[in-house]
Amino acid sequence: MRRYGLIGWPLGHSFSKKFFTEKFGREGIPDAQFDLFPLEKIEDLPALLAQHPNLRGLNITIPYKESVISWLNELDETAREAGAVNCIKIFDNQRLVGYNTDVIGFEKSLVRWLSENEIPGGLKGYILGTGGASKAIAFVLIKLGILFQFVSRNPKAENEISYEALVPMKGVQQQPSILLINATPIGTFPNVNAMPPVPLDFFISGMFVYDLIYNPGETLLLREAKSRGCLVKNGLEMLELQAHAAWEIWQKDP
Repeated sequence: MRRYGLIGWPLGHSFSKKFFTEKFGREGIPDAQFDLFPLEKIEDLPALLAQHPNLRGLNITIPYKESVISWLNELDETAREAGAVNCIKIFDNQRLVGYNTDVIGFEKSLVRWLSENEIPGGLKGYILGTGGASKAIAFVLIKLGILFQFVSRNPKAENEISYEALVPMKGVQQQPSILLINATPIGTFPNVNAMPPVPLDFFISGMFVYDLIYNPGETLLLREAKSRGCLVKNGLEMLELQAHAAWEIWQKDP
């Protein structure tokens, strides 16, 4: 039996388990299963691998997308440049190679979404959060030539600003289109009444707001943005695209 799984802490409702279980049933793949492996600390990874020698691949979620890197034997080029890993391929000799399929999923989803809407000017990006998920988002924006800043409660780096620094741009001539991306877990079920502390007057009609959260399908952040005329999108499509990419990685020859 080929075994795959998801590691993180804590693990509640899992998109990945549902996605792969349904995929295996739909496509008639009887010799594969996908399980959840909640790890209270990343140092438990070697014990998990020893306990399940038939593991062939793992997805990585919060909070280990960065800390897992030190436990891997190798990184593919994208994961190395992004500085985060959300997918591991496990070889027969227990060699662990890290990939970032968040990059693949987000880029395909974002390009598709933006192409469906007319953009009146250049794009200016704001990434909420500075964790592992934000690294993949930043990688994609750099690749697409979109200037951006990270937004943090406690900005430290040169390219980080506070939420209080998000100011409305109403009335500014030739203002760029704004792309706001939530890469934090704030607003995820069951905390559906929470949202990152974005000033509500920052939202203006025509702004693009992309929330990586998929559960609930419409977060409080998206509801507030949509009520002010913003174009909004959740993270479900990105998750589906990154899951397809992970499966391709796990199945490809060494």
